Amino acid sequence: MTQYDPVCGMEIEPQSAFAKREHMEQTFYFCSQSCVDQFDADPHRYMMTSATTGFNPQMTLTRIELPVSGLPLREHSTHLESTLRALDGVSEVKVNATANRLEVQYDAGKVDVSKLVGAVKSIGFQIGGANVKIGIENLRCASCVKFIEDELKSTQGVLSATVNIATQEATVDYLPQNTTLSQLNAAIETWGYKPRPATSDAPVDKQEEAHAKEYRKLMNKFWFAAAISVFVMITAYYQVVPVLRDWNMDSLRYLWGVTVLLTLPVMFWSGSDFFNGAWAAFKHRSANMNTLIALGTGAAWLYSTFAIMFPSVFPEGTSEPFYDVVAVVIALVVLGQALELRAKGQSSSAIKKLLGLQAKTARVIRDGKEMDLPVEEVLVGDVIQVRPGEKVPVDGVIVEGSSAVDESMLTGESLPASKKMGDEVIGATINKTGAFKFRTTKVGKDTALAQIVKMVQDAQNSKAPIARLADIISGYFVPIVMILAVWTFVIWFVIGPQPQFVYALVTSVTVLIIACPCALGLATPMSLMVGIGKGAEHGILIRSGEALQTARGIQIVVLDKTGTITKGKPELTDVVLSEQSSVDSDQLLRLAASVEKVSEHPLAQAIVEAAQAQKLEIAEVKDFEAIPGHGVSAKVEYKNILIGNLKLMNREKIALGSLEEQSKSLADDGKTPMFIALDGKAAGIIAVADTVKEDSAEAIKALQSLGIEVVMITGDNRRTAEAIARKVGVNKVLAEVLPEDKSNEVKKLQSTIVNRKSKIANVVAMVGDGINDAPALAQADVGLAIGTGADVAIEASDITLIKGSLKGVVTAIEVSRATMKNIYQNLVGAFFYNVLGIPVAMGLLFPFFGLLLSPMIAGAAMAFSSVTVVGNANRLRGFKPKFSVK
Repeated sequence: MTQYDPVCGMEIEPQSAFAKREHMEQTFYFCSQSCVDQFDADPHRYMMTSATTGFNPQMTLTRIELPVSGLPLREHSTHLESTLRALDGVSEVKVNATANRLEVQYDAGKVDVSKLVGAVKSIGFQIGGANVKIGIENLRCASCVKFIEDELKSTQGVLSATVNIATQEATVDYLPQNTTLSQLNAAIETWGYKPRPATSDAPVDKQEEAHAKEYRKLMNKFWFAAAISVFVMITAYYQVVPVLRDWNMDSLRYLWGVTVLLTLPVMFWSGSDFFNGAWAAFKHRSANMNTLIALGTGAAWLYSTFAIMFPSVFPEGTSEPFYDVVAVVIALVVLGQALELRAKGQSSSAIKKLLGLQAKTARVIRDGKEMDLPVEEVLVGDVIQVRPGEKVPVDGVIVEGSSAVDESMLTGESLPASKKMGDEVIGATINKTGAFKFRTTKVGKDTALAQIVKMVQDAQNSKAPIARLADIISGYFVPIVMILAVWTFVIWFVIGPQPQFVYALVTSVTVLIIACPCALGLATPMSLMVGIGKGAEHGILIRSGEALQTARGIQIVVLDKTGTITKGKPELTDVVLSEQSSVDSDQLLRLAASVEKVSEHPLAQAIVEAAQAQKLEIAEVKDFEAIPGHGVSAKVEYKNILIGNLKLMNREKIALGSLEEQSKSLADDGKTPMFIALDGKAAGIIAVADTVKEDSAEAIKALQSLGIEVVMITGDNRRTAEAIARKVGVNKVLAEVLPEDKSNEVKKLQSTIVNRKSKIANVVAMVGDGINDAPALAQADVGLAIGTGADVAIEASDITLIKGSLKGVVTAIEVSRATMKNIYQNLVGAFFYNVLGIPVAMGLLFPFFGLLLSPMIAGAAMAFSSVTVVGNANRLRGFKPKFSVK
C-alpha cells in the first residue's frame, strides 16, 4: 500500500523507502535523509490523529493531508492559506499545487477535520477522497443518529459523515490513505449497531427482499411478545378471571413465577435491540431511546421479580407484579417499528418507480446476429435493435431508422420526441412508432436514469439544516427525560398516596416509556425522502436537503435569457416584402436560404432550416462573398443578391423606402432584421430571433403569483433584452452583463437588505444553462440548471430541471414549500406529543381528576407517535404541482 512521507508528503512504496521510523506505535516512511532529520528533531509534529477518536492527548498538534482538486488552476492559493489560518487552532498551512495536496497542522482540541473541509469548500475548492454508503441494521433510535455521526467524524481520515434514520444508511467522505472501511464499520459497531451493505444501490427486487425480511423479523418478534402478553395479562388481572380469582396468594405467586420465565425471552429476543442499544450507549456514558425502553421495562421486571421472591419486604397490597407492563410495552413498541418500516417502504416509492423504468433485456446485434441479453451485459459500442412499443434499454445514438420516443417518464414532456439518425436516445424511454438501431454510449451506472437515481438517493441521504437541529434536540432529550423520571419517582415516593412506592415506580416507568425522541428524529428525513422523490417524478432533481429547505424562502429568481427564457437557437420569425418586390415571400426565402447555405454566420442556419421545413428547393450559388461587418453577396439563378444590414444597403446606395422603419419595429421586438436586395433593388426583410419558449411567459407569471421577483440577466444589448422582457412580463432587466460579471450581479441582489431591523438579506435563485452561468449558479443561494444545458452548469447547480421548461422552477419551489410545510407539521406534532404526554405520564391529572396514565397506554402512544409522523410524510405522495410541466 502506498505511504506518504510525513515531512514532504511525497508518495512512497514501503519497500523502496529511504528509511523508516517507529514512533508511538505508528510506522513512518521517508524519501530522503533530510526528511528523516526533520522528523527526528520533532517527531510529535508529524504524528497523525488517532484511528478511533481523531485526537491523541499525548500530542499538542495534529497533522493532516487533504487532496484538493483545482490547485494548479488557481492563482490565489494564498487566499486558501489565509482562510485556513483564520480558523482558531490552525497553526500551519502548506499548499502543494503540483501534487494537488494541502497540508494542515492544527490543534484537534480546538478545530476538527469537518471545519477544515468546510473552510476549503467555502472558497470554491473541492476536497478529493472516496465516498461510501454503509447500511446500519435496525437503526430506529433518533438519539443514536448524532452519536454515530460524531463517532464516524472523529475517525481518522473522515472528512464528513451523515446518518439518515429514514434510509438507515451512513454516507461517509473519507481519505482512503488514512482510514479503511473496516475502521468505519468499527465506529458504527461501537454503538451496538451492525453495519451491512447499503441497499439503496441494490436493484429494486433486492431492496424489496431486504425490506420484507426485516418486516417479517419484526412481526415475528411482535407476535411472540403478543402471545406471551395474553397469558401475562390473564395473570395480572386474575381478579376478573373465573378460576384464578378463587386462588390464594401463594398459588398465584407460583403462577407469577412462570411469567418471570416467560417474559425473559420477550425482553431479550423481542426486545433485544432495546437492551443491546442501551448497553452500547451505557459503555459510551450516554443514553438514547433504547435506554428509556430498557430502563422502563427492566425496572418493572426487576421490581416484579423482587416482589414475588420477597413479598414480606413490601407493605401489604404492594407486592403484586407488573409483568404485563414488560410484555405489552415491548410488543406494542415492536409493532410500531414494524408499521413504521412498512410506511417507510411506501415513502421510497419514487426511487422504486425510477428503478422500475429500467428495461430488463436488450436486443443486441453482434456478428450480424440478434440476441436477447440482460441489460447488465450490454457493452459500450454495442448496436441495439428497438421495435415499436419496446423500451430503450440504455443510452445511445441512433445509427439507422427513425421514430417517435416517449420521454415523459424522465422529462415530463407529454408529447413523444421525434428521433432520427444521429439523435440521442435515453435508456428507459419508450419507442412509440418506428423501429431503429442505435449504438450504445452509456451503460450501467453511467446511463442518464442511473445518474438520476443516484442523485435522488444522495439527496435523500443528505440533511436539511432543520434536521441537524432536530438531531441536537434528540441528543439532549433522553437525559432530560431520565432526570424527569427520577424527579417523578422522588415526588410520588415522598408526597404521593399509599402505596407510595408502587405509585412512584409506575409513574416513573410511564415517563420513561412515553417519551419519544424518534418522532422528532423522523420528522425531517421522512418528509425529505418523499418530497425529493416527488420532485424527481416531476423532472426536478434536488441535490440536497439544504437546497430544498433554502428554495422555500426564495425571494428573487434571476433568469438567464439565452437558452433559459428563450430556446437558445435562432429561428426565422418574419419575411417582409417591399412594395416593388419582384418575388413572393417563398421565393425570397428560397433565394436567401440558397445564399446562406454556404455562409458561416450563426443566423444563416436559421434561414436554411426554415426553407427546408417548407420544402423549398435550394439553388446553386456562384460568386459568394462575405463582407465583414456588413453581410454577404452572391449570384443565384442569374440574380445578384445582397443580404445584410443597413450599412450594406447604404454602401450599395439601395433605396429601402418603408423597409427601414419596418426594420426598426422588428428590432424593437428583439429580432435581428436582414435586408435583401435583388439586382440592386430592395426586395424585403428576413428577420431572425432567438425565440421565447412557449411556456416562459406563463411560468414567469406563476413565479410572480408566488410573490417572487423575477429578474432577467443577459449579455445582449438593452434594446433586445427589454423587447424579450416585455414579451414574457419581466419588469427588471440586467442587460449587457459580461459572463464573468453575472456572479457579481447575483451577489449585489443578495446583499440587498429585506428587513432592516433583522438585517435579513434576499434569498436569490439563479436559473441558467450555459458554461458562463456556472459561477452565478454557484454564487446564488439556490442554483437551478436547465437539464438540456452544459454539464458544467448542471454540476454547479443545487437543483437540475430535466426538461428545459421554466415551469420546472415553479414546480421546484412548490415541492420545496410543500415539503417544508410537512416537516414543520411533523416537528410541531412530535414536539407537542412529548410536551403534553410527559406531564400527563408524571401524574399531572391525578390531583384534579384522580387519573394516572397506564404504562401500557404510554407504550402504545410512544409506538404510534412515530407511525403518525411517517404517515403524515406519506401524505406528500399525493402532491400535485399547480403548474405542472407538460
